[in-house]
Amino acid sequence: MKILVLNGPNLNMLGLREEDIYGLESLNDIEIKLKKKAKQSQCEITFFQSNAEHELINEIQKAYKDNIDSIIFNPAGYTHTSIALRDALLAVKIPFFEVHISDINLREEFRKKSYFSDIAKKVFSGYGTDGYILALKEAIKNK
Repeated sequence: MKILVLNGPNLNMLGLREEDIYGLESLNDIEIKLKKKAKQSQCEITFFQSNAEHELINEIQKAYKDNIDSIIFNPAGYTHTSIALRDALLAVKIPFFEVHISDINLREEFRKKSYFSDIAKKVFSGYGTDGYILALKEAIKNK
């Protein structure tokens, strides 16, 4: 099984930004945990983070060509703004799991609308960085 973990803008700053909301773990810390879990489950896992919408779209399209079985996606700030990313996910038809470290439904009003939740296989919001592990387990279970 091949899984892509895709992270949107500012997630490269985890561990440094708004620790009260996002915690102290870095994106690298999350990747280490996911690699360990993927190895235990005999899955191939790759990671990509970008602050640029077009690079995330390119990676989604590349995932189709690379025969990725599932995507774990934290769209970050693009959650509430990107129809283009939504369209890319719909185009490739790869099942994906939406992840948010904080509970977007308990945050500012503008953060409550996701352009992805209705097309995701499942949403993990508010579980901290454990949401990534939960999404990985779900992806493996749904293969």
